[in-house]
Amino acid sequence: MRIQELIDEASALPVDERAHVIESLLQSLNPTEVALDEKWAEVAQARLAELESGKREAIPGEEVFKKIRSRLEK
Repeated sequence: MRIQELIDEASALPVDERAHVIESLLQSLNPTEVALDEKWAEVAQARLAELESGKREAIPGEEVFKKIRSRLEK
């Protein structure tokens, strides 16, 4: 089967099935690393706990992006 035929067939699928095909293909390019995902979840939970306890304050997204832009412009 040629690639264009495969694309045409996939494009004819219902939206939910196309999404499944896309997700599967993307995951094949960047396989999930369970240990890494678990570590990121731990970090996210710790950061959330710090925010909820008042130990840390949230920084508005616009302020974060402003700082990033200024660093990139240098």
